[in-house]
Amino acid sequence: MPLRFGLFGTGPWATATQGPAIVAHPDAELVGVWGRDPDKAAALAETTGSRAYSDIDELLGDVDAVAVALPPDVQPEIAERAAKAGRHLLLDKPLALTVPAADRVVAAVDAAGVASVVFFTARFQDNVTAALRELAAAGGWQGGRVAHLASIFQPGNPYGASPWRRTYGGLWDVGPHALSQVLPVLGPVTEVSAVEGPRSTTNLLLRHESGAVSTVTLSVDAPPAAVLRDITFFGEHGVREVPRGEGEVRDAFGRAIDLLIAEVAGAKHDIGVHFGREVVGVLAAAERSRDTGSVVRL
Repeated sequence: MPLRFGLFGTGPWATATQGPAIVAHPDAELVGVWGRDPDKAAALAETTGSRAYSDIDELLGDVDAVAVALPPDVQPEIAERAAKAGRHLLLDKPLALTVPAADRVVAAVDAAGVASVVFFTARFQDNVTAALRELAAAGGWQGGRVAHLASIFQPGNPYGASPWRRTYGGLWDVGPHALSQVLPVLGPVTEVSAVEGPRSTTNLLLRHESGAVSTVTLSVDAPPAAVLRDITFFGEHGVREVPRGEGEVRDAFGRAIDLLIAEVAGAKHDIGVHFGREVVGVLAAAERSRDTGSVVRL
């Protein structure tokens, strides 16, 4: 039997990535769609051959799992509600915008014993995951340097109209992408310093439990000519760059579905809500450091 999904969200990510990926997956079935805009939910349901639901609990009652493509201030409530109903979770990043909200999701997942995957895109692109696995196994890294500069507020960019991205900026939007690749190599963060630069750029200095130190520069409002994604580690083995992800994002989401199905069957992995909460903890500490001018210890 395929894993029956309910899709929560009707924005660009749901329509371009999650919905089509679920429909295309041989071991998944898209049962229905719920959205805050009923007209958009109806339109997405029609294009995916599913049903639009107006009631959250009714949709939860008809599925085995949920895929969430909602803003990170809305996602935690849906995720917690779904977990308490015994539904498996395929969530978007960041898991939440506050540590307490992330903690509630983790508690609900642990209490219900459901499977969970958080879709950090690059972690589901084969060339990136292979590079990170090799780097983590090698060890001996003294630090890393990350620059993730996007420019989403240009005409025609569907994510530029996102209210939460305008409010929370690159720290919370592209920050999870950066951390999802730094943490597996350098380990947990114990200390965070952050300062804001031009165009709401956030600059982080992270001390890791391993003793390594990394720098991370994040923006979603960089000048178009300055768009950049660079992740470099340095240490005993010299200097190594992490490649940019290859392949379609829909295919990466399909691998996330694979991982959720595998966990339902009993497999283990390290990219569920506990890792999602770890990332939220670092981002929240960075936000506090940036706003107060102080070093924050985790």
